[in-house]
Amino acid sequence: MIELKTPTEIQRMHVTGQFVAEVLTEVGRIADVGVNLLDIEHHVRDMIKQRGAESCYWDYAPSFGKGPFRNVICLSVNDAVLHGLPHDYVLRDGDVLTADIAVGIDGWVADSARTLIVGTPAEEDLRIIRATEEALDAAIAVARAGNRIGDISAAIWAVACEYGYPVNTEFGGHGLGRTMHEDPHVSNRGKAGRGMKLQAGMTLALEPWFARTTDRIVFDPDGWTIRSADGSRTAHSEHTVAITEDAALVLTQREPAA
Repeated sequence: MIELKTPTEIQRMHVTGQFVAEVLTEVGRIADVGVNLLDIEHHVRDMIKQRGAESCYWDYAPSFGKGPFRNVICLSVNDAVLHGLPHDYVLRDGDVLTADIAVGIDGWVADSARTLIVGTPAEEDLRIIRATEEALDAAIAVARAGNRIGDISAAIWAVACEYGYPVNTEFGGHGLGRTMHEDPHVSNRGKAGRGMKLQAGMTLALEPWFARTTDRIVFDPDGWTIRSADGSRTAHSEHTVAITEDAALVLTQREPAA
């Protein structure tokens, strides 16, 4: 069942989304060569506590994970792309770091992710990050009432094809609102004009993620961290959006870098 949100409820999700954006901006500020992932985790814990927010990840135990998850942010490095379990790892020059976070404030959830490069960037890493960002922009551009879920999926897939990246369909976007994961599922690959019709009031987390040379994934022994099956590097971009009759509202938009 899909719950359509009122304008007031969407505004409440926007409040949450702005905090999520602030957290991801802060992660980008502090993630540097020599910084331990656990230090980032604890810094984000402090931010959540000070804001009076609630982590959607803490104690999360879905069927695909080795639960419960006991962290407040997913931190995935290099060939890891989703659900990275923060652990005792010190960031190195050239590492690709994906940070993904979902929190609730006053009962309303927002979810967002970004991939950044620590230290010296490699062109091929910049390229795959750019591909996910362009795919997200393309998805947002077609996320409006009257279009269909397949239009979003096709828009993401088209950008992946343009860049030559394969697309995994096991994990993708999703509805959210009062909880982190709600219907519908939004695949990162699909055909335009197919699937559920989008309605004003739907709120979705759109999240294209690509690995450089494979669409297959493997899980770490921790039961959470998902990596590309061939060890190729990855990237992931995600925003929470609200569907309207016109352009989608991006509820987790970050301020442009200075």
